[in-house]
Amino acid sequence: MSKEERFKDIFSELKSYMTPLEPQLVVKTNEPDNYYLNTHEARADGYVYAFGGVQIKKNYVSYHLMPVYAQPDLLKDVSDNLKKRMQGKSCFNFTKIDEALFAELNQLTKKSFAATQ
Repeated sequence: MSKEERFKDIFSELKSYMTPLEPQLVVKTNEPDNYYLNTHEARADGYVYAFGGVQIKKNYVSYHLMPVYAQPDLLKDVSDNLKKRMQGKSCFNFTKIDEALFAELNQLTKKSFAATQ
């Protein structure tokens, strides 16, 4: 399997963790390599807050989950292995499917969504 095919599979799997949230959020971008959800919250200047997204990059697939940036306590029970996949405060990068880490990330996404409601 080529890197491109592997990354598409990772993207598809990670995107599936956010698509159930679409009815409560706003789809900002939905392309084959870039998917983003916004919240309904906006600042006084009109800036709308992002919830999260998935992007295929050159060397990895990024999973952005903005609530963990705004509420770092959401990460207190996250495994060290998942934390090792973090870049910055709200981005997780992957080069292969890891069922255990993906299941944990899916649960973190649900927990993050609940914390924003």
